[in-house]
Amino acid sequence: MSNGELRSGGKHLNWLFKKKNQKEITDVSFNANEKIPQHIAIIMDGNGRWAQNKFMPRIAGHKEGMNTVKKVTKRASQMGVKVLSLYAFSTENWKRPDDEVSFLMQLPVDFFDTFVPELMEQNVQVQVMGFTEQLPKHTRKAVEKAIADTKQNTGMVLNFALNYGGRSELIEASKAIAEKVRVGEIDVEDITESLFEESLMTHELKGYQNVDFMIRTSGEERISNFMLWQNAYSEFYFSQVLWPDFNEQALEQAIGVYQKRHRRFGGL
Repeated sequence: MSNGELRSGGKHLNWLFKKKNQKEITDVSFNANEKIPQHIAIIMDGNGRWAQNKFMPRIAGHKEGMNTVKKVTKRASQMGVKVLSLYAFSTENWKRPDDEVSFLMQLPVDFFDTFVPELMEQNVQVQVMGFTEQLPKHTRKAVEKAIADTKQNTGMVLNFALNYGGRSELIEASKAIAEKVRVGEIDVEDITESLFEESLMTHELKGYQNVDFMIRTSGEERISNFMLWQNAYSEFYFSQVLWPDFNEQALEQAIGVYQKRHRRFGGL
């Protein structure tokens, strides 16, 4: 077989695999009577591209993306999801242009100001993980108020990852445990997975720390330093849909795919 035939055959195989994967996604539907992932984590990607496709500034995409957060939050709560973790701002996002960062720091203020009453109606509790002490004062104040206002709610937890980075989280957890060893509070032999999880930013999720289903929108297929420990055995779903267009039906479609998966956790 010539090199040309090999390349042609490779393209044919790639096309077949692509079609197979597309069929897997489009031929499934959500079933309210089947298993629902208890903890869903979403990398909300594609806001900037959505805006650029419409010849609008990138910040318009972020604003529309917040409307998507509202839709997806309500639907996830109605479906019985226990925790919805959203990657809102990473520790690497500070590298973006100053005007975009400033807008992103204002978004939580505007978002919680309008959405908290609806969260109260839905019995949704707000939590935030990340290095929030580094956020601007007005952003931090809005976050703290939303957490306090919804603290008594007993429904789904809406967990925002804000100024969050997975590697930094693991480093800080390791430092905390190392300090406990140094002062004699624990021995090295006492370090277990459970003990380590108690030092992670998700420790307050109690029973739902680990992610069951991780969704990333916009066609990108990487984890981007998001919940590295918690995603160890999660099911991954990569959607071509840009985040501002990811609606309730898209969420149901994604969960329909999850419902067809068989989670073995290393077993058979």
